[in-house]
Amino acid sequence: MSWLYAPEPGAHDLDETDVRVRPNPKGNKPRTKIRPEHKDAPLGFVVGVDLGRYRVLLDGEERIIDATMGKEMRKAGAVVGDRVALAGDLSETVGALARVVRVEPRTSLLRRSADDSDQVERVIVANATQMLIVTAIANPEPRTRLIDRYLAAAFDAGLKPILCITKVDLADPMEFLSNFAELSIPVIETRSDNPNLDELQKVLANQITVAVGHSGVGKST
Repeated sequence: MSWLYAPEPGAHDLDETDVRVRPNPKGNKPRTKIRPEHKDAPLGFVVGVDLGRYRVLLDGEERIIDATMGKEMRKAGAVVGDRVALAGDLSETVGALARVVRVEPRTSLLRRSADDSDQVERVIVANATQMLIVTAIANPEPRTRLIDRYLAAAFDAGLKPILCITKVDLADPMEFLSNFAELSIPVIETRSDNPNLDELQKVLANQITVAVGHSGVGKST
């Protein structure tokens, strides 16, 4: 048995005007790569970075807000010390997140060189003006080679190095300081029994300072 199909009259007379196309709700607006410039966006200073969240001190205010990186800025990223422009929710509402929409030009960069634990050179601090190298003269013993590395990093970044010797009540620092005498580095000495920090505070005033030093030397104190 065979079957024959007979098309309806006019079935082959269709043209493009007979085709109905449903509009795509996601394609009504043409996409553009032009982003807002955010010229008047408020500025802030990045004081902490943790798991993609940025703690930002707002310019002219005594409050810190949380922010995330805007989509267009995720490749560039930001580090502690960066000055950033913000958009979105700048309130202190629990769970509120502002958005970093621009990173201002940097005046200095402190980098961590690649090593066995990390194969990529990374920027760790931006816009610092000086480096405070903190080391104890005893308990724990000072590490000359480590301080040499700090000095090399400071000079490479264009930062002014300052040497802070703690616990000078436990040992005489003169022999140790002779290793750096020719560099004319400012030296501040503090004692654990009577830590007079007036001189240190004068050196740190109106500066952005990176404090470095191994564990136990007194950085936090």
